[in-house]
Amino acid sequence: MNIKFDLFPGGKKKALTMSYDDGQIFDRELVAIFNRYGIKATFHLNSGKLDEEGFVSSREVADLYRGHEVAVHTRTHPFLDCIPNEAVVEEIVDDRKHLESLVGYPVKGMSYPFGVYNDKIVNMLSGLGIEYSRTVITHHDFYIPENFLTWNATCHHDDDLIETGRRFLNYEYDGKLKLMYVWGHSFEFDRNDNWNVIEEFCSMMAGHDEIWYATNISIVRYVKALRALEFSANGDIVYNPSAISVCINADNKAVEIEGGQIVRLR
Repeated sequence: MNIKFDLFPGGKKKALTMSYDDGQIFDRELVAIFNRYGIKATFHLNSGKLDEEGFVSSREVADLYRGHEVAVHTRTHPFLDCIPNEAVVEEIVDDRKHLESLVGYPVKGMSYPFGVYNDKIVNMLSGLGIEYSRTVITHHDFYIPENFLTWNATCHHDDDLIETGRRFLNYEYDGKLKLMYVWGHSFEFDRNDNWNVIEEFCSMMAGHDEIWYATNISIVRYVKALRALEFSANGDIVYNPSAISVCINADNKAVEIEGGQIVRLR
Protein backbone atom coordinates (compact mmCIF):
# COMPACT_ATOMS: atom_id res chain seq x y z
CA MET A 1 0.00 0.00 0.00
CA ASN A 2 1.27 3.44 -0.96
CA ILE A 3 0.93 5.84 2.00
CA LYS A 4 1.73 9.55 1.72
CA PHE A 5 1.44 12.36 4.25
CA ASP A 6 0.43 15.03 1.76
CA LEU A 7 -3.07 16.04 2.86
CA PHE A 8 -4.38 18.63 5.29
CA PRO A 9 -7.78 18.47 7.07
CA GLY A 10 -10.63 17.53 4.79
CA GLY A 11 -8.21 16.15 2.24
CA LYS A 12 -7.05 19.62 1.24
CA LYS A 13 -3.76 19.68 -0.63
CA LYS A 14 -2.44 23.09 0.44
CA ALA A 15 -2.38 25.39 3.46
CA LEU A 16 -1.87 29.12 3.93
CA THR A 17 -0.81 30.79 7.17
CA MET A 18 0.20 34.36 8.04
CA SER A 19 2.39 35.65 10.87
CA TYR A 20 2.63 39.25 12.14
CA ASP A 21 4.73 40.73 14.93
CA ASP A 22 4.66 43.48 17.57
CA GLY A 23 0.93 44.25 18.01
CA GLN A 24 0.94 47.81 16.77
CA ILE A 25 -2.35 49.60 16.09
CA PHE A 26 -2.11 48.79 12.37
CA ASP A 27 -3.06 45.23 13.28
CA ARG A 28 -6.64 46.50 13.42
CA GLU A 29 -6.73 47.18 9.70
CA LEU A 30 -4.81 44.00 8.90
CA VAL A 31 -7.22 41.84 10.91
CA ALA A 32 -10.14 43.48 9.12
CA ILE A 33 -8.63 42.55 5.75
CA PHE A 34 -7.94 38.98 6.83
CA ASN A 35 -11.48 38.62 8.18
CA ARG A 36 -12.97 39.99 4.97
CA TYR A 37 -11.34 37.22 2.94
CA GLY A 38 -11.35 34.35 5.46
CA ILE A 39 -7.57 34.34 5.88
CA LYS A 40 -6.20 33.06 9.21
CA ALA A 41 -3.17 34.58 10.94
CA THR A 42 -1.02 34.47 14.05
CA PHE A 43 -0.17 37.70 15.87
CA HIS A 44 2.96 37.72 18.05
CA LEU A 45 2.58 40.30 20.82
CA ASN A 46 4.84 41.96 23.36
CA SER A 47 2.63 42.10 26.45
CA GLY A 48 4.89 44.73 28.03
CA LYS A 49 4.09 47.14 25.19
CA LEU A 50 0.33 46.71 25.21
CA ASP A 51 -1.48 49.95 26.11
CA GLU A 52 1.53 52.06 25.09
CA GLU A 53 1.07 54.70 22.40
CA GLY A 54 1.00 53.09 18.98
CA PHE A 55 0.21 49.60 20.29
CA VAL A 56 -3.11 47.82 20.73
CA SER A 57 -4.68 47.90 24.16
CA SER A 58 -4.98 44.96 26.52
CA ARG A 59 -8.74 45.27 26.61
CA GLU A 60 -9.11 44.83 22.85
CA VAL A 61 -6.79 41.85 22.39
CA ALA A 62 -9.39 39.09 22.86
CA ASP A 63 -11.95 40.59 20.49
CA LEU A 64 -9.51 41.98 17.92
CA TYR A 65 -7.69 38.68 17.36
CA ARG A 66 -10.70 36.40 17.79
CA GLY A 67 -10.60 33.62 15.19
CA HIS A 68 -6.86 34.07 14.79
CA GLU A 69 -4.00 33.13 17.15
CA VAL A 70 -2.14 35.21 19.72
CA ALA A 71 1.44 34.13 20.36
CA VAL A 72 4.58 35.14 22.26
CA HIS A 73 7.04 37.77 21.03
CA THR A 74 8.55 38.18 24.53
CA ARG A 75 7.45 40.75 27.09
CA THR A 76 9.72 43.65 26.06
CA HIS A 77 11.28 42.60 22.71
CA PRO A 78 14.96 42.23 23.73
CA PHE A 79 17.83 40.62 21.84
CA LEU A 80 17.52 37.21 23.49
CA ASP A 81 21.17 36.35 22.90
CA CYS A 82 22.25 39.43 24.87
CA ILE A 83 20.50 38.73 28.18
CA PRO A 84 21.00 36.07 30.90
CA ASN A 85 19.22 32.72 30.68
CA GLU A 86 17.04 33.70 33.64
CA ALA A 87 15.92 36.82 31.79
CA VAL A 88 15.11 34.79 28.66
CA VAL A 89 12.88 32.55 30.75
CA GLU A 90 11.18 35.57 32.34
CA GLU A 91 10.62 37.32 29.01
CA ILE A 92 8.91 34.29 27.49
CA VAL A 93 6.97 32.96 30.46
CA ASP A 94 5.74 36.39 31.58
CA ASP A 95 4.57 37.10 28.03
CA ARG A 96 2.73 33.76 27.93
CA LYS A 97 1.05 34.37 31.28
CA HIS A 98 -0.13 37.88 30.41
CA LEU A 99 -1.39 36.95 26.96
CA GLU A 100 -3.16 33.84 28.27
CA SER A 101 -4.96 35.97 30.83
CA LEU A 102 -6.28 38.10 27.97
CA VAL A 103 -7.26 35.47 25.38
CA GLY A 104 -8.32 32.59 27.63
CA TYR A 105 -6.40 29.75 25.97
CA PRO A 106 -2.87 28.29 26.22
CA VAL A 107 -0.41 30.38 24.23
CA LYS A 108 2.07 27.95 22.70
CA GLY A 109 3.67 29.77 19.75
CA MET A 110 6.39 32.38 19.43
CA SER A 111 8.48 34.44 17.03
CA TYR A 112 12.03 35.53 17.85
CA PRO A 113 12.43 39.29 18.53
CA PHE A 114 14.66 40.75 15.80
CA GLY A 115 14.86 37.20 14.45
CA VAL A 116 17.69 36.50 16.92
CA TYR A 117 18.20 33.02 18.35
CA ASN A 118 20.91 30.44 19.01
CA ASP A 119 21.07 26.78 20.01
CA LYS A 120 20.88 27.63 23.71
CA ILE A 121 17.66 29.60 23.25
CA VAL A 122 16.09 27.02 20.95
CA ASN A 123 16.82 24.25 23.44
CA MET A 124 15.08 26.19 26.22
CA LEU A 125 11.77 26.70 24.45
CA SER A 126 10.11 23.31 24.88
CA GLY A 127 10.66 23.52 28.64
CA LEU A 128 8.90 26.90 28.62
CA GLY A 129 5.81 25.50 26.90
CA ILE A 130 6.62 26.79 23.41
CA GLU A 131 5.77 24.42 20.54
CA TYR A 132 7.08 26.52 17.67
CA SER A 133 8.98 29.72 16.98
CA ARG A 134 9.27 31.62 13.71
CA THR A 135 12.51 33.11 12.44
CA VAL A 136 12.94 35.99 9.96
CA ILE A 137 14.65 33.69 7.44
CA THR A 138 12.71 32.97 4.24
CA HIS A 139 13.16 30.16 1.73
CA HIS A 140 10.65 31.03 -1.04
CA ASP A 141 9.40 27.45 -1.01
CA PHE A 142 6.31 25.67 0.29
CA TYR A 143 7.60 22.97 2.63
CA ILE A 144 6.93 22.01 6.25
CA PRO A 145 9.92 22.39 8.63
CA GLU A 146 11.46 19.42 10.34
CA ASN A 147 11.93 21.48 13.52
CA PHE A 148 9.11 23.91 14.29
CA LEU A 149 11.31 25.72 16.86
CA THR A 150 13.29 27.19 13.96
CA TRP A 151 10.43 27.77 11.54
CA ASN A 152 11.43 29.70 8.43
CA ALA A 153 8.69 31.35 6.39
CA THR A 154 8.06 31.28 2.66
CA CYS A 155 8.42 35.03 2.28
CA HIS A 156 8.01 38.48 3.80
CA HIS A 157 5.03 40.34 2.41
CA ASP A 158 7.34 42.87 0.70
CA ASP A 159 9.21 40.09 -1.11
CA ASP A 160 7.34 39.38 -4.37
CA LEU A 161 4.21 38.41 -2.44
CA ILE A 162 1.77 38.44 -5.36
CA GLU A 163 4.06 36.47 -7.66
CA THR A 164 4.81 33.97 -4.88
CA GLY A 165 1.08 33.60 -4.25
CA ARG A 166 0.44 32.87 -7.92
CA ARG A 167 3.24 30.32 -7.90
CA PHE A 168 1.70 28.65 -4.84
CA LEU A 169 -1.72 28.42 -6.46
CA ASN A 170 -0.13 26.66 -9.44
CA TYR A 171 2.22 24.49 -7.37
CA GLU A 172 1.41 20.80 -7.87
CA TYR A 173 4.40 18.87 -6.53
CA ASP A 174 3.03 15.48 -5.47
CA GLY A 175 3.78 13.60 -2.29
CA LYS A 176 4.39 16.45 0.17
CA LEU A 177 2.45 18.86 2.32
CA LYS A 178 2.38 22.24 0.61
CA LEU A 179 2.38 25.33 2.87
CA MET A 180 2.69 29.02 2.07
CA TYR A 181 3.81 31.01 5.13
CA VAL A 182 3.91 34.82 4.98
CA TRP A 183 5.33 37.05 7.73
CA GLY A 184 5.78 40.74 8.45
CA HIS A 185 4.69 43.70 10.58
CA SER A 186 1.43 45.53 10.00
CA PHE A 187 3.10 48.93 10.46
CA GLU A 188 5.09 48.26 7.28
CA PHE A 189 1.93 48.57 5.18
CA ASP A 190 1.31 52.02 6.62
CA ARG A 191 4.96 53.09 6.38
CA ASN A 192 5.29 51.94 2.79
CA ASP A 193 1.77 52.96 1.77
CA ASN A 194 1.12 49.56 0.22
CA TRP A 195 -1.99 48.22 1.93
CA ASN A 196 -3.15 47.40 -1.59
CA VAL A 197 -0.59 44.57 -1.74
CA ILE A 198 -2.05 42.58 1.15
CA GLU A 199 -5.59 43.34 -0.04
CA GLU A 200 -4.75 42.02 -3.52
CA PHE A 201 -3.00 38.97 -2.07
CA CYS A 202 -5.90 38.05 0.21
CA SER A 203 -8.42 38.53 -2.60
CA MET A 204 -6.35 36.27 -4.86
CA MET A 205 -5.86 33.56 -2.22
CA ALA A 206 -9.39 33.50 -0.78
CA GLY A 207 -12.05 30.92 -1.46
CA HIS A 208 -9.98 28.06 -2.88
CA ASP A 209 -11.42 24.67 -1.93
CA GLU A 210 -7.98 23.04 -2.01
CA ILE A 211 -6.49 25.45 0.57
CA TRP A 212 -6.71 25.12 4.35
CA TYR A 213 -6.60 28.62 5.91
CA ALA A 214 -4.94 28.08 9.28
CA THR A 215 -3.10 29.73 12.15
CA ASN A 216 0.50 28.80 12.91
CA ILE A 217 -0.45 26.61 15.89
CA SER A 218 -3.11 24.77 13.88
CA ILE A 219 -0.47 23.82 11.32
CA VAL A 220 1.90 22.64 14.05
CA ARG A 221 -0.68 20.55 15.88
CA TYR A 222 -1.92 18.93 12.70
CA VAL A 223 1.56 18.00 11.45
CA LYS A 224 2.56 16.64 14.86
CA ALA A 225 -0.58 14.49 14.91
CA LEU A 226 0.19 13.29 11.39
CA ARG A 227 3.77 12.40 12.34
CA ALA A 228 2.53 10.53 15.44
CA LEU A 229 0.42 8.02 13.48
CA GLU A 230 1.27 4.40 14.27
CA PHE A 231 1.21 1.82 11.46
CA SER A 232 1.20 -1.95 11.47
CA ALA A 233 4.17 -3.78 10.00
CA ASN A 234 2.19 -4.46 6.82
CA GLY A 235 1.13 -0.81 6.62
CA ASP A 236 -2.53 -1.72 6.31
CA ILE A 237 -3.62 -0.72 9.84
CA VAL A 238 -3.15 2.75 11.32
CA TYR A 239 -3.79 4.11 14.80
CA ASN A 240 -4.14 7.82 15.59
CA PRO A 241 -3.04 8.35 19.23
CA SER A 242 -3.78 12.08 19.13
CA ALA A 243 -7.05 13.95 19.68
CA ILE A 244 -6.85 15.55 16.22
CA SER A 245 -8.38 13.99 13.11
CA VAL A 246 -5.90 13.72 10.25
CA CYS A 247 -6.07 12.78 6.58
CA ILE A 248 -3.61 10.55 4.77
CA ASN A 249 -3.25 9.56 1.15
CA ALA A 250 -3.65 5.79 0.83
CA ASP A 251 -3.29 4.51 -2.73
CA ASN A 252 -4.30 7.95 -4.01
CA LYS A 253 -7.42 8.06 -1.85
CA ALA A 254 -7.98 10.48 1.02
CA VAL A 255 -8.59 8.60 4.27
CA GLU A 256 -9.54 10.37 7.50
CA ILE A 257 -8.34 8.91 10.79
CA GLU A 258 -10.14 10.44 13.74
CA GLY A 259 -8.47 10.98 17.08
CA GLY A 260 -8.11 7.71 19.00
CA GLN A 261 -9.28 5.66 16.02
CA ILE A 262 -7.83 2.48 14.48
CA VAL A 263 -8.45 2.21 10.73
CA ARG A 264 -7.91 -0.74 8.41
CA LEU A 265 -6.77 0.63 5.09
CA ARG A 266 -7.61 -2.52 3.10
